[in-house]
Amino acid sequence: MTVRWIRQLRATGADPDPRFSFANERTFLAWIRTALALVAAGVGLDAFGGQVGPAGLRRAVAVLLVAIGALASGSAFGRWLRSERALRTGSPLPVPALAPLLGIGVALVAVAALVLLLASR
Repeated sequence: MTVRWIRQLRATGADPDPRFSFANERTFLAWIRTALALVAAGVGLDAFGGQVGPAGLRRAVAVLLVAIGALASGSAFGRWLRSERALRTGSPLPVPALAPLLGIGVALVAVAALVLLLASR
């Protein structure tokens, strides 16, 4: 039994060069690895942060890390699907809309983590 989204994708355009599909899949997996690392960092900070900074700020940073990880993971499949459709139709590849948010989010979390570290001294 083929899932509907797979049938719809295969009905779109023509099969691209497999190398491009594999590259698209590797990009998807990179987004998933990034998401897993963010979630693991958030859970680790909350579970094992101990005396690192004030508890409220530590919890906020942990929640932000997990939320950014969830957002990255949740958008990874959509990005893969849009890219695969573009490859099949010969259209321009979509711009990674999440990239600025992920970059800015991780930078803000890094600044908050720095504050945590300095506050625990």
